[in-house]
Amino acid sequence: MIEALQLRDIELIYPTRRGTIQALSNVNLSVREGEFVAILGPSGCGKSTLLKLAAGLLPASGGQIILGGHPLSGPGKQTGVVFQKPNLLPWKTVLENVLLPARTLGLAIAPARLRAYQMLELVGLAEFAANYPFELSGGMQQRVGIARMLLHDPQLLLMDEPFAALDALSRETLMLELQRIWEQQRKSVLFITHSIQEAVFLADRVLVMSPRPGTLVEDLTIPLPRPRTLETLAAQDFMQLCQHLRSHFTHA
Repeated sequence: MIEALQLRDIELIYPTRRGTIQALSNVNLSVREGEFVAILGPSGCGKSTLLKLAAGLLPASGGQIILGGHPLSGPGKQTGVVFQKPNLLPWKTVLENVLLPARTLGLAIAPARLRAYQMLELVGLAEFAANYPFELSGGMQQRVGIARMLLHDPQLLLMDEPFAALDALSRETLMLELQRIWEQQRKSVLFITHSIQEAVFLADRVLVMSPRPGTLVEDLTIPLPRPRTLETLAAQDFMQLCQHLRSHFTHA
């Protein structure tokens, strides 16, 4: 299977006034085409930093990042990113917010507008295209962020705890929505989360990171059949997988 993303021997060292801090050490991972990979780890282990490296927003101190078979040299059209907050512009409509990447990426406006409507239909928000962000719930705003991420048809989706600010019921709804969107689009996904349940529910593989300096300590295949439903959350094999992953973060 073709690999959409490879991180080889990644190191990241931050300079500070009191010396250097090693954020990441010897990180090796891959995301295959069409694969959904989640990363779990304790706070401060470098999960979000890893995602920024994959997006080309940060340079690595060592190692190599390969995107679509080519060395990554900076941000580009190959990736789409969603952060913890959707960061919508309040003075622009939902449609205009989805269209924001069109100008920065040099896309033709007419086909981009059609694509924006299609992505709003995909996330179930076409009827809200003329609304403003303040008229939407938190979960709806995050779906606008997902539509915006998909506007330029990136080959790799990078998601940094996109449901972290939502209540439990909204998170469950968005998990189901993201699974549906992924099954239709079959994009490669690298998904950062603090939630073990979220990772197991959504991913084909779950990678576990150690405390700083972050490195990968487990690569766990999730054998649960798809599509997964809310009933999956109560299934014995689901709970066993969650318990196994939880053992990385509990200490006697």
